[in-house]
Amino acid sequence: MTYSVKEIYFTLQGEGARTGRPSVFVRFAGCNLWSGREQHRAEAVCRFCDTEFVGTDGPGGGKFETATELAEAVAAHWPGGGQPYVVCTGGEPLLQLDESAINALHERGFEVGVESNGTLAAPAGIDWLCVSPKGNAPLAQKSGDELKLVYPQVEEAAQPEHFEQLAFDQFFLQPLDDERRDANTEQAIAYCLAHPQWQLSLQTHKIIGID
Repeated sequence: MTYSVKEIYFTLQGEGARTGRPSVFVRFAGCNLWSGREQHRAEAVCRFCDTEFVGTDGPGGGKFETATELAEAVAAHWPGGGQPYVVCTGGEPLLQLDESAINALHERGFEVGVESNGTLAAPAGIDWLCVSPKGNAPLAQKSGDELKLVYPQVEEAAQPEHFEQLAFDQFFLQPLDDERRDANTEQAIAYCLAHPQWQLSLQTHKIIGID
């Protein structure tokens, strides 16, 4: 299998339960909820995506012909020391990430995290799975380590109460980053205080000005 990757880079995880952890990010190209092109955003299932995942021309990006090549590219970004950690994201990483790639990353000592929209079932071997439901997209992956819901979303299917009985260890609300970000943050805080099953997730990488 050829893996198409927009970019690979080393930074701190900015969101959710593992905020602050040094991580190699692998942004896979492509998504099943939006083409990534602005002319299609209004008709997309997910209309608030804030990442560039079209093509393979980003730093460290490219087409990797084998899982071994992909894992070697990831390993080249880890500076040494600590527990190597990779975050597979997108777009939608589960369109491409498979057991072969996961195994190859494990062989190089990496703990493998995934950030998915949950519309595809996750392959075996993932060490940390974060699912972020989007709009009315049907949820195929109903268990994992954390569920991180961008909030608020207008669709009825994307309201927090629809996810509270699912088999996730932690539940996060992340304020929608649009022109109403401050109001969205206040609303998310209020919801978490009224429903303590939920925790607040902030996009700390944007706050402190890192990628």
